[in-house]
Amino acid sequence: MGAGEWHWNDAWIFVSAVIAERLERDRAMHAALPVTGASLADLLAAADFLHHSVPSRAELEEAVRRLAGAGLITVDDDLVEVAPAGEQLWRTRPFSGLSSAVLTLQTQLNRSASPGDSAWELDDKTYNAAVREYSLRLADGR
Repeated sequence: MGAGEWHWNDAWIFVSAVIAERLERDRAMHAALPVTGASLADLLAAADFLHHSVPSRAELEEAVRRLAGAGLITVDDDLVEVAPAGEQLWRTRPFSGLSSAVLTLQTQLNRSASPGDSAWELDDKTYNAAVREYSLRLADGR
């Protein structure tokens, strides 16, 4: 795959990962806890915030594989972190508000990087647990 082949969903999940990780980092720092990355439920919450929908298991798995394979994010079990190359991409993007961040990032991805392909898999059980955790947060008003 060459540059210019990134999908909108890839950018959506990347921006969601950036938001989720920063929120989790802030929570951990305020509670004097170690920073461990954002959970899949955190990522789903950020994706819903950005696009008013939760990505399907297939959408999430494909985007994470492409982003992780390109070295932009790392995934360990169900924890997602923005990798140094992803931080660089985020910091050097043309500034735009969150309303246009996904389109801006898709353009940046297509100009600067090629999608990768990691072997990460998201099984139904793990995905459903993340959706359930996110749904519980919504019900609790978190």
